[in-house]
Amino acid sequence: MAPINADVVNGSKASSLPKTTLPEVETESNGNKRYSYEMLVETAHFLLSRTPVRPMIGVICGSGMGSLAENIVDAHCIPYEEIPNFPISTVEGHHGKLVFGHLNDVPVVAMQGRFHYYEGYPLWKCCLPIRVMKLLGVKTLIATNAAGGLNPNYKIGDLMIVKDHINMMGFAGNNPLHGPNDERFGPRFPPMNKAYNYEYRKIAKEVAKELNIQDIVREGVYTCLGGPNFETVAEINMLKLVGVDAVGMSTVHEVITARHCDMNVFGLSLITNECVTSYEHEGEANHEEVLDVGRMRQDILRNYLSKLVVRFAQILKRDNP
Repeated sequence: MAPINADVVNGSKASSLPKTTLPEVETESNGNKRYSYEMLVETAHFLLSRTPVRPMIGVICGSGMGSLAENIVDAHCIPYEEIPNFPISTVEGHHGKLVFGHLNDVPVVAMQGRFHYYEGYPLWKCCLPIRVMKLLGVKTLIATNAAGGLNPNYKIGDLMIVKDHINMMGFAGNNPLHGPNDERFGPRFPPMNKAYNYEYRKIAKEVAKELNIQDIVREGVYTCLGGPNFETVAEINMLKLVGVDAVGMSTVHEVITARHCDMNVFGLSLITNECVTSYEHEGEANHEEVLDVGRMRQDILRNYLSKLVVRFAQILKRDNP
């Protein structure tokens, strides 16, 4: 690959502070290798060389929601195994490819398959694609997920606009930003009080009314646990006590990384099961029902997100004339 200017990718200039503490590859005590800024720039340049699309918005397709990318026109699909430095998705319902193209004339890139902590990846590696998206020129991240509903008012098939999260894994010191910080991505201590863009959330509720789906669209607090097991009754009841409305195994660390990179964020959970809060309840959560509900709601989700992409793009153009 020809020499590159690591400070400018896709027309976006990063902070020009010199890299003084990070080596090309930072090796952790357990042998994991953390990729440097320059290596991720190389990954971004590889992707830009494979497609003419210069994405403005990035979408992460949650479990069973890979069909969200099917509305993308003039699609350029790149399998993860072909992308330098990329992990491989191993979970059923996660196809494992990046899809570049346009949604209603808006340039986008979609992840059909994300990476999870329970697959054995450290959190920083789960979030590697977010930083690559930033280097591709993405300014807004739409993170979708499948989640269990704790709020008793939620029903299977409901959509929850994420207004905030509780970083349970972070309470135990497991954070995607742990370790050396490269100021070219973001500050050492990023704020999280505005993690989920208020204007986007307001628009999402307006679009739900326009589509006459307001009865199934909620707004609430999400939390991520490490998985891969589903939660115990005691754990679910504890989460309800602290104000959690939906629980999953992703998204929070991706949002933290996106905000560290100064990306706007919109989060959306598909409620795929009702969390068991009683020992007398005979039902059990399982991954197959997650996929089934994703298929059940795929048409509504595709239409909803397509319209949101257009509205979010209008805001981006307004704020970046």
